[in-house]
Amino acid sequence: MADLPQSVLFCCDHNAVRSPMAEGIMKKFYGTDTYVQSVGVKNDLEIDGFSIAVCAEIGVELSRHRSRSFDEMEQWGDDLSSFDLVIALSPASQRRALELTRFFHLDVEYWPILDPTGLGEGREAKLVQFRAARDQIKTRLIDRFGDPVCNES
Repeated sequence: MADLPQSVLFCCDHNAVRSPMAEGIMKKFYGTDTYVQSVGVKNDLEIDGFSIAVCAEIGVELSRHRSRSFDEMEQWGDDLSSFDLVIALSPASQRRALELTRFFHLDVEYWPILDPTGLGEGREAKLVQFRAARDQIKTRLIDRFGDPVCNES
């Protein structure tokens, strides 16, 4: 199992679908030893109801998540340089993270996670797409950090 970093920041486009799922699943899988946060390039959407639903299926609570952007994160005192690892889940967030980290050494990884928004007709078809994104995140987390140490659903 890879050593867990002390702090991880997940980022995507809006901090409404992929990065909150990754934040919630990481916290569930690996507990509170690692400080985990998530941000978006923009903060113009609330957390997606389908993200809340598919994460609830595996015991991850997202309904209290509040979306925030890179800029808001810095305003709230979370300095990007204080994270050990930034994991970008979209091309735009990878560009933004690399732009913000060019002045200090910080690992930025890119995980190409499917954006399920706008895919599927009807509730069941949409849930299938969101589950696919959730499961991609779970697989990437386990591949990167090893088997979950906390109770997994």
